Amino acid sequence: MSQPSRTAAELRQQDSLRQRFLATRELSEALAAPLSDADATIQSMDDASPTKWHLAHVTWFWETFLLRDHADGYVLFDERYPYLFNSYYEAEGERHARARRGMLSRPTLAEIIDWRGHVTAAMDRLLDREDLRPLIALGIAHEQQHQELLLTDIKHALFQNPCGEAMWERHPSERTVPREIGWHEHPGGIALIGHDGAGFAFDNEGPRHRVLLEPFALADRLVTNGEWDQFIADGGYSDARLWLSDGWAWVQGEGIATPLYWRDGDDGPEQFTHSGWQDRNPDAPVTHISHFEADAFASWAGARLPTEFEWEAIARGQHAEAAPSHDPAAGNQLDEAAPPQPVGSDGLFGDCWQFTRSAYLPYPRFEVAEGAVGEYNGKFMSGQGVLKGASCATARGHSRASYRNFFYPQQRWQFTGLRLAKDI
Repeated sequence: MSQPSRTAAELRQQDSLRQRFLATRELSEALAAPLSDADATIQSMDDASPTKWHLAHVTWFWETFLLRDHADGYVLFDERYPYLFNSYYEAEGERHARARRGMLSRPTLAEIIDWRGHVTAAMDRLLDREDLRPLIALGIAHEQQHQELLLTDIKHALFQNPCGEAMWERHPSERTVPREIGWHEHPGGIALIGHDGAGFAFDNEGPRHRVLLEPFALADRLVTNGEWDQFIADGGYSDARLWLSDGWAWVQGEGIATPLYWRDGDDGPEQFTHSGWQDRNPDAPVTHISHFEADAFASWAGARLPTEFEWEAIARGQHAEAAPSHDPAAGNQLDEAAPPQPVGSDGLFGDCWQFTRSAYLPYPRFEVAEGAVGEYNGKFMSGQGVLKGASCATARGHSRASYRNFFYPQQRWQFTGLRLAKDI
């Protein structure tokens, strides 16, 4: 992916809310453009949703929380759609079962695209309303999240096809050779964590608060495929001493022996991508691993996973006097409808989401927002772990140092990788 010339702050300031809304809506449809109706309908597992459902759900969000509630005289495009395309908002009533979203052969992809056009046009009269700016910003961020989910979910669906079908032709990308791991050292002390109040953030990123850090160091690059090969060759998946108890049970029960999408092909090591099966680049960051695997690798490497607070302190440049912060809009992130693929880039953001050892829990003084949008993050603060950064499938400008992604420890269909940490 091309490197941007503007920082994340400049992206937010220079592009109007209207421009960002329209660009986001356009990108979602461009990502789905290579797919047939059948491609866009299938659901490969309960964790994933069909492409068609993602396109519809984000449209339901705009129609429900903006047009229905704030546009006088607006009439729902189809009264059946709220039941079909609500996700988990209990305040919005009953909904179609998540595990059966792939059974929705109708409405067709073309009908969903028509609905999207209708809602996008109807939003025109709300985009300049100052009182709705926070809700519109939330809607943009919500759709960007589903763009990443669309990409990872369709990748998992295409992976089920034994023919290795490609969504896009191979997209040439710059291959980088990883250097020896260096370390960002932090002397410890009190760090300010959480969103600082400037610009948009999700509710789970605050309130801003203090944490006490012990001296530590964070690796200046991600772990690579080649290093993961060494872990496998050294018996990493068969050594119970490296694994958390739940992780060892998962490895044994599921027969896990490699990251997701790896295989040994006739011509050597391969990895499934949006462009089908490709040679596996040993120098690229490893991805599609679970928290269990990341933790086991860190133990094998004589290191550990960072806490989310350590990661954020380094991202903000709090580790040394005059240390620069890391630009959230830098690195290998999503700029256009093209196959996302980790390649290795400088900085803390891009390529893949990075596991931390932190449980996804509320910050001190956290309060759930009123109304249905209050269900967005707070009710998931149980049994999941925090990931930081951004991935090659994250819309550029979407993430920030305080951003808290979260998944269950066994999940690995997302672009997830790791960056080591150690005590000093």
